[in-house]
Amino acid sequence: MKKLITFCLLLLSVISSYAQPDRWQQRIKYVINVDMNVATNRFTGTEKIDYWNNSPDTLNRVFFHLYWNAFQPGSMMDVRSQELGQTILGTDKSGNDIRDWSLKIKDRISKLKPDEIGYQKVKYVKINGAAQKLIEHETILEVDLDKPLLPHSKTSLDVSFEAQVPLQIRRSGRDNAEHVRYSMSQWYPKMVEYDYQGWNANPYIAREFYGVWGDYDVNITIDKTYMLAGTGIIQNPNEVGFGYQADNVRIKAPEGSTLTWKFSAQNVHDFVWAADPDFIMQKRQIKNGPLIYAVYKKSDAKAADWYTLADSMELIYPYIAKTFGAYTYKNYSFIEGGDGGMEYPMATLINSPGSAIHEWLHNWYQGILANNESLYGWMDEGFVTYASARVNGWRHHDSTISPFASAYDAYFKLAKSKMEEPLSTHADHFNTNYACETGSYRKGAIFIKQLGYIVSDSVLDKILLAYYNQWRFKHPNPNDFVRVAEKVSAIELQWYKEYWIYTTKTIDYAIGDVATENGATKIKLNRIGLMPMPVDVLITYKDGSKEMHYVPMNLMYGAKPAEDATPRIIHNEWKWVDREYTLTISRNVADIKEIEIDPSKRMADVNRINNKITVP
Repeated sequence: MKKLITFCLLLLSVISSYAQPDRWQQRIKYVINVDMNVATNRFTGTEKIDYWNNSPDTLNRVFFHLYWNAFQPGSMMDVRSQELGQTILGTDKSGNDIRDWSLKIKDRISKLKPDEIGYQKVKYVKINGAAQKLIEHETILEVDLDKPLLPHSKTSLDVSFEAQVPLQIRRSGRDNAEHVRYSMSQWYPKMVEYDYQGWNANPYIAREFYGVWGDYDVNITIDKTYMLAGTGIIQNPNEVGFGYQADNVRIKAPEGSTLTWKFSAQNVHDFVWAADPDFIMQKRQIKNGPLIYAVYKKSDAKAADWYTLADSMELIYPYIAKTFGAYTYKNYSFIEGGDGGMEYPMATLINSPGSAIHEWLHNWYQGILANNESLYGWMDEGFVTYASARVNGWRHHDSTISPFASAYDAYFKLAKSKMEEPLSTHADHFNTNYACETGSYRKGAIFIKQLGYIVSDSVLDKILLAYYNQWRFKHPNPNDFVRVAEKVSAIELQWYKEYWIYTTKTIDYAIGDVATENGATKIKLNRIGLMPMPVDVLITYKDGSKEMHYVPMNLMYGAKPAEDATPRIIHNEWKWVDREYTLTISRNVADIKEIEIDPSKRMADVNRINNKITVP
């Protein structure tokens, strides 16, 4: 009996150590039907929504996003873009002012004509046939419920709406620079996410998105000459054709002037589609991976690059799956459209195949992990920038710091500009586009690369896989990632998150005096910056030998493993309150040729000039 109890306790311990985190999440199911008029660029639609309130809270109201209402003169997006455009960041080589525009928007919204604006108008929201009270706040629709939605209960909503597709400005719209007819993102009334922090009813100012996990059945009726691509799997491929049909199936010409496309997607938090009569498609089934669609205009000048896109993705997928985790859906579509590159579950809108790797990797961090991008945009853009650099380094057989050099350079420039703001700043509330974008993409990427310096790159790879496997489909926050990193590395990392994410304090270490005392060498290390770090110090001797001297920082309560075959000596920890540290080595100073802090250059030291000295 005792043996059985011991076995059961051991089994429970093992199961618990690998258990998924228990965090409640809301759940949703959409059945959407739309009828698109390509002559007027307008459509009508209905939504049948099943909504599960899995929270412990009683909800007296719900909210919807009406994103396209931002594309009207005088909207919050218009006002904010023009305001930020008045900030002068510097001058170019010709002496012209460099303004802090949101480059895709500028003042374009203010110039839209009535037939070019976007709008989404909800006619009604009904529950059990009863119309609910609607209060519109531009891009947010508040729905006051006549009966509260109780904890752990389900309700069904019927929504009727109409919309006008805006001229392409930001992500969504019609007739973009590549002449794609429709880029249909943020196109339907979308329920706002309610989570452990409450309602996330963020007005659309031009940043990122956040949504409820759920299932989508979407039926789109449109002119029969248009080819579509989007999130999910087409349910009637042998009716629509355009290359989606099974082999040897002959497509029957549709009766009438329209065709209905039926899409279905499970366990996604958004739905995107695009349409154009000039679209063509290449597809490739990746071994042990997804079916890849590349959908683009046959008249595109880059058609040759689009043609080989599926081949490129097939080449890199095994490395991505091994490094970041396996793609979890059956297919993925690269679709020409949008205003540059924007990611959605199971699909992306891009205007060039050159951004395909970056946008595909978003499906790991935005599509599958899906943190709240308004609050933690760096967790998406930063992780993807890091992952893109890793993939490109692998493609070019470059395992050095070089693929990340541009990220470090951009961060150093931002840190010295006096415009930097903490990465914890809400995406809509940065003082400049410059601080938001450089911080989220570049400083966010360095968060991961520098973590490899702290815990070792080999341990970092284990962290990335563990994070993906543990937190996919659960909307993780920064602490969730850090806790995974701590458990995998056995190093405490709260200090790293607090300094790098919640402050703008910088790292600057320097080599000070070097002297001999009783036959030993004393090397003074100085912490000039306000952010403490562990320190790698590589000493190269005149006989050609090398030693790595590792000084952990006391808040880590641990030490990283050796990263290569270089002999390594671990020294006593450096207390974070101390500005100086004396490194003692047994050999005479006369034997030393060179001393260098952080030879791998992964530490984001803002002044690397004082990191290296040659001993005369």
